[in-house]
Amino acid sequence: MSVETAVHSYTKERLNCAQSILKAFGHRKDMTRNEIDAAQALGGGKAAGGVCGALHAALLLLDGPEKKQAFREAFVERAGSELCREIRAMKIINCAQCVELAAGLLDEGFAANAV
Repeated sequence: MSVETAVHSYTKERLNCAQSILKAFGHRKDMTRNEIDAAQALGGGKAAGGVCGALHAALLLLDGPEKKQAFREAFVERAGSELCREIRAMKIINCAQCVELAAGLLDEGFAANAV
C-alpha cells in the first residue's frame, strides 16, 4: 500500500519526489507533517549533491551505512544514476518512476527495522 501512496502523492497530490516518499513511509521514523513539508526543498535535484529526491528521502528512513549503501546500489542499478540531472538526461525512468522505484525498494526489504 505504501508504494501506491507514494505514487499517488506524487502524481495526484502534486507533492515532490522526496515529500511523496516521506509521506508514504515517514511513519517508520515518526516524521512530522512539518518535516514532510520541509522536504519541498529536496525535489528537482535540490537534495545534497544533486541526488534524486526520492532516493535522498528513502535514505533518511534507513538505519546504518550498510543498509543505506545497499539501497543506493539497488536504486542506481535500476535508475542508472543517483543524480537527478543524470537520471533525467538518460531517460531510462522518469520522476514518477523514481518515486515508485524508491518506494518499491523500501517495501522489498529495506524497511527501517529490517535486519
